[in-house]
Amino acid sequence: MSLQAHYLGEIITLLFMAVALGMDAFSVGLGLGMQQLRLKKIAFIGSIIGVFHIIMPFIGIVLGHAISGKIGHVTTFAGGLLLVGIGAHIFFNAFHQDRKINVSLVGPGIYILAFTVSIDSFSVGLSLGLSGVKTVLALLLFGMASAVLAWVGMLLGRKVHGVLGAYSEVLGGSILFGFGLLLLFS
Repeated sequence: MSLQAHYLGEIITLLFMAVALGMDAFSVGLGLGMQQLRLKKIAFIGSIIGVFHIIMPFIGIVLGHAISGKIGHVTTFAGGLLLVGIGAHIFFNAFHQDRKINVSLVGPGIYILAFTVSIDSFSVGLSLGLSGVKTVLALLLFGMASAVLAWVGMLLGRKVHGVLGAYSEVLGGSILFGFGLLLLFS
């Protein structure tokens, strides 16, 4: 496999992972959008969610790099197991959780919302840090995908009545689970 094909494959994998992580932001955005938010508020909330989807995996990647130096060759296996676990958790949570958004969308409430939506990306960052992925590229893709999906979710939420919420999380969890299996068996 050529070096260009390897990098293209890594970018495509990271893009799929970014979209999978952003599905949580999308489903929360659907619920938020039903509150008839102004476009300015939608832009701000989506941006904050995107920033948190950069910060949280960055912390995870840094910790993952620190751990990978200590445990050596098992890091890819550990990263794959972590992704499988996160994907399964997101997948099954979609069926067992009624999501009601009770956070105030002013002041610290927006930051609390963004933190809770991006907490899964910390674990994914940890597993990516163990596998030695391109950090800047992964973080930018995670942030951009999450912000865009949150915006799309909020805009759709203004028009739709919550039909896609759980299904988007099922898709996101399935994608992370699949990439975890790919790491385990490649």
